[in-house]
Amino acid sequence: MRVLAQLAMVMNLDKCIGCHTCSVTCKQAWTNRAGTEYAWFNNVETRPGQGYPRRYEDQDRWQGGWERTKSGRLRLRAGGRFKRLASVFANPHLPEISDYYEPWTYEYATLIEAPLGDDVPTAAPKSAVTGKPMQPGWGPNWDDDLGGSTEHGTADPIAEKLRDQLGVEIKYEFEQTFMFYLPRICEHCLNPACVASCPSGAMYKREEDGIVLVDQDQCRGWRMCVTGCPYKKVYFNHKTGKAEKCTFCYPRVEAGQPTVCSETCVGRLRYLGVVLYDADRVSEAAAVEHEHDLYPAQLDIMLDPHDPAVVKAAERAGIPHDWITAAQRSPVYALIHDYRLALPLHPEYRTLPMVWYIPPLSPVTEAVSETGFDGEEAGNLFGAIDALRIPVEYLAELFTAGDPGPVRDALRRLAAMRSYMRAVNLGREPDDSVLDTVGLTGEQMFAMHRLLALAKYDERYVIPTAGIGQAHDLESIATECSLDVDGGPGMGGPAPSPEDGQVDLLSWRAGTRPDSLFPSLRGGR
Repeated sequence: MRVLAQLAMVMNLDKCIGCHTCSVTCKQAWTNRAGTEYAWFNNVETRPGQGYPRRYEDQDRWQGGWERTKSGRLRLRAGGRFKRLASVFANPHLPEISDYYEPWTYEYATLIEAPLGDDVPTAAPKSAVTGKPMQPGWGPNWDDDLGGSTEHGTADPIAEKLRDQLGVEIKYEFEQTFMFYLPRICEHCLNPACVASCPSGAMYKREEDGIVLVDQDQCRGWRMCVTGCPYKKVYFNHKTGKAEKCTFCYPRVEAGQPTVCSETCVGRLRYLGVVLYDADRVSEAAAVEHEHDLYPAQLDIMLDPHDPAVVKAAERAGIPHDWITAAQRSPVYALIHDYRLALPLHPEYRTLPMVWYIPPLSPVTEAVSETGFDGEEAGNLFGAIDALRIPVEYLAELFTAGDPGPVRDALRRLAAMRSYMRAVNLGREPDDSVLDTVGLTGEQMFAMHRLLALAKYDERYVIPTAGIGQAHDLESIATECSLDVDGGPGMGGPAPSPEDGQVDLLSWRAGTRPDSLFPSLRGGR
């Protein structure tokens, strides 16, 4: 057993309101530069929808992730070493700018500088890449709130699969439609295909915390990592010629601060924590024969941080004591392993992703109430899960490689929590049979409710520093990171300063008030 620590994230989709605050703050912190206009390390998709880039889940086209051979070994879907060498100068499996979108801005100066006349001036759109006039036809959130779903929704790869293989037709009529939001960042996988795809060795997974990064000095711009990532969360900077991706805000995390997307999340739906896993069993877990076994196989390689044998093995592996303690307090481990609420995104890609999701249950309560029954009664809620507007089969294709069992179990636990805690809050005697139905104790139900509904800042984000003795010094890294300045990564340069009227979101800490973002009132008003 070789114990390693992994920083992981869980997102509660029941709480996401699709406000895109996480996307905007991430964009401001990491990709607000020339060459990355189209890149969104964090984006929020409306489901059903094609996603960003368009139809990224269609691996028959994009050849991302891993596949299992007849001999039981894993190989990249894009091909082995020789196939990739043959296409190194002309990779046929790369999304084009039209699959992402050609970013644009508007000629706002025309509105201000136009001379007086009878005609009303307009701010025409122009490309942020070429500077030429253009007409927007796609964007990173073109499916927002099912906009254009009657035209584009049927191209959702999961909707196609359900229709062709399961005979489940997703309706786009107003009365029958459904939607939910799916925030996405890099999965920082345990078995990352992007790292295995990189010919120059620039992509690497940090052993100390599992964050996947790009060595900007080593990157040669082959773009094989873009093909290899099945989530299409690696981007090519057309100005620097380098690959870039979500960094899990490592300058903040190393100082014990949450990622920017987590810090600014309006719905408080993100949880950060440490997971311990057995690195010797990663290949075995990723290569199980049946896709439905991938989710339980990934659960099996996660180690119990309270087990004395695991603690001793972690100490022998050099994992610091504060990281072990953080793993024992980890909200991520509790949601994934203890309560079995959080599920991985597309485990069939065999990358063993480490950004997990609690499937959306709402609006099941309202749906039951509309039928005249008690919308909070456990039996009614359990029966309504399979009648949700959001088909369980659709969620299963997203999170469990098509197996509806774990999705249904997670939704039943959420429904049981609503019913049980409603009785507690109203002063009634809770029905303990509900606990037996979902396999939880009363103590676990209270703890799960607190974590999902009441958890404070330091309960949602349990992040050990890179080293207790270095923690204070590491805070300065956030203001020295070269990714947040013009010129691209590795180019150096001063970070934005408050005197310039700019706010450095990487070093913005909870409880502080940046004057540049919230100007102080003057004159005592």
